[in-house]
Amino acid sequence: MATIYLIRHGQASFGDDNYDRLSETGWEQARVLGRWLAGRVTPNVVIGGNMRRHRETVEAIASGYRQSFPDMQVATGFNEFDHASVVHRFRPEWADRERMLAELEASGHPAKTFQQTFVKAVQRWVSAEHDDDYPESWSQFKTRVQLALDDLIQWADGGDVFVSTSGGPIAIIVQSLLGISDSKALGLNEMIANTSVTRVLYSGKRRSLAVFNNYGHLEAEDPGLVTFR
Repeated sequence: MATIYLIRHGQASFGDDNYDRLSETGWEQARVLGRWLAGRVTPNVVIGGNMRRHRETVEAIASGYRQSFPDMQVATGFNEFDHASVVHRFRPEWADRERMLAELEASGHPAKTFQQTFVKAVQRWVSAEHDDDYPESWSQFKTRVQLALDDLIQWADGGDVFVSTSGGPIAIIVQSLLGISDSKALGLNEMIANTSVTRVLYSGKRRSLAVFNNYGHLEAEDPGLVTFR
């Protein structure tokens, strides 16, 4: 059976004007992954969403890999859901970025406060009680990701594939493979580490989860590189 390696992007730049780019830690995480993959796996195809953090993750992996590495092909179905839209529908005042940052700083625990708010915002989105509020509903997001996986498997035609994507799409794919609830899928999403590798085996229409959220490459080189946001 061939393998799809679902790779969560490196740490993004939380709090910066442009979140959608890797932090210095994110670049190093992906270089470490590239070094770890070199000599172990030779991908036939490399796929990524069209988000900057997906592209930069592939660039950093290729830098660490050092061997011949395929150019990344874009598949927008593997993009993350619109975090900003989800949060702003729950906390409209946070559309003012300066106000959001000020409130987070005033909480004394910015990262923790944001995460708590984010979880509640996502729960509102997933509930399906406010679908008209969002440019993409939870059910539409799930369908998009599942179709992207179907298209990829048909196109890859039995080869090993690297996919640079985000936690949301990885959680949705795992959910579909294991048949778990939405709430459990959300719980998985919170656990997925930056540059972790989730392996899906496939052959024709058969698909199975082989490995979930492996970030041993980071722990082996520098445990301080392990991040989840």
